[in-house]
Amino acid sequence: MLLAIDVGNTNIVLGVFERGALVESWRLATLRERTSDEIGIWVSQLFEHRSLDPNRIDGIVLSSVVPPLTGTIMTMARRYFGLTPLNVDSSVDTGMPLLYKHPAEIGADRIVNAVAAYQIYGIERRVPLIVVDFGTATTFDAVSARGEYLGGVICPGVQISADALFQRAARLPRVDVRKPCEVIGRSTVGAMESGLYYGYVGLVDGLVRRMKQELGERAVCVATGGLADVISPEVALIEHVDPDLTLQGLRMIWERNRPEKQ
Repeated sequence: MLLAIDVGNTNIVLGVFERGALVESWRLATLRERTSDEIGIWVSQLFEHRSLDPNRIDGIVLSSVVPPLTGTIMTMARRYFGLTPLNVDSSVDTGMPLLYKHPAEIGADRIVNAVAAYQIYGIERRVPLIVVDFGTATTFDAVSARGEYLGGVICPGVQISADALFQRAARLPRVDVRKPCEVIGRSTVGAMESGLYYGYVGLVDGLVRRMKQELGERAVCVATGGLADVISPEVALIEHVDPDLTLQGLRMIWERNRPEKQ
């Protein structure tokens, strides 16, 4: 079995694969102060709760955009699983050329998402791809029809925008990101909900539209991330929502690099 771990700024997502199938996954809050032992006990409890045997894990693959936690997760994996994870970055063989001025600057999650999206949605149809990840930041990544990573766009995530309104405007309350009943808000909270939701829908729609103009109208748009299910229904240009895209990409990269293939 394979344990895939994606460490993001807001969430840590873990997935267990058996014979290529995702059999279990968890999404948990990222806490930078956790030690390797705390995370190890935490993961052990998750395995026990789902009746999974940690001794059956024979590979671990990691992507992380939180440097303080990367070493912590690596230490946890060695101590609790006796394995050294494959830590995905721009130097790992992903099978995807990175046509970026400085490839080392690309977040591991963006690389992993691009690999998975191309393999699942692009390779057979030979079409370019736009991958939208609704995370702490919202990222838009472009992949050519030949499977080349071209670059993309990085925007503040919608939750960052909501928090900024609350923190910087003394009279505005904190609100959740959700679709309001109407665009014209009849209260301060309603007006804020509308601005956050439909404002973000307009941002995503506009950027995807412009990227399609550069890539070609045949480009397919795939969305993932924590808020993909909330925003995507209002963006007609998003054709697929895949909540497990990052985990699947980690599995694909692991299979390409696992020891018996080296």
